[in-house]
Amino acid sequence: MKFLIVGLGNPGPEYEATRHNIGFMVLDRLSAQGGHDFKSDRFGHTCEFKHKGRTLFLLKPNTYMNLSGKALRFHQQDQKIPMENILVVTDDLALPFGKQRLRGKGSAGGHNGLKNIEQLLGSDGYARLRMGVGSNFSKGAQVDYVLSPFAKEETGDLPAVLDKAVNTILSFALQGLERTMNQFN
Repeated sequence: MKFLIVGLGNPGPEYEATRHNIGFMVLDRLSAQGGHDFKSDRFGHTCEFKHKGRTLFLLKPNTYMNLSGKALRFHQQDQKIPMENILVVTDDLALPFGKQRLRGKGSAGGHNGLKNIEQLLGSDGYARLRMGVGSNFSKGAQVDYVLSPFAKEETGDLPAVLDKAVNTILSFALQGLERTMNQFN
């Protein structure tokens, strides 16, 4: 059984430690825990490994956030992965920092990366793990906020937040969506 795990973010060192790139951070943490490396691939960086009989294909699109669907659709078709085995990891302003929410489908909620994925897949029926980055910004400063690094007080908690997300992803692959939602939401 094969799973496509897509972490959303923007390529380049200027975005590396920003809130918008928490999807990349989660996948980096997951691959590092297993001693696996990403390689440059079409429309992004990929990493493939086995975990307890499951194959996880990790993707960090290099298409920038707003065009993430192009990379996801290409690799979904190339790897022949069914919709129910896709999980997208993304930032979420509506959740406080450190909280996460796993859902089997749903709206894009104003997130341009998710909007593009839904447009190109023609469906919102894929799982998404929303990672809370908080909403401590003034009106009109949303873009600056998500493209800024985490606050110092958040940085200390970030490893535990990333580890919880990694465990959620592994559970999704091993136990399925419903059991994982019950355990980690």
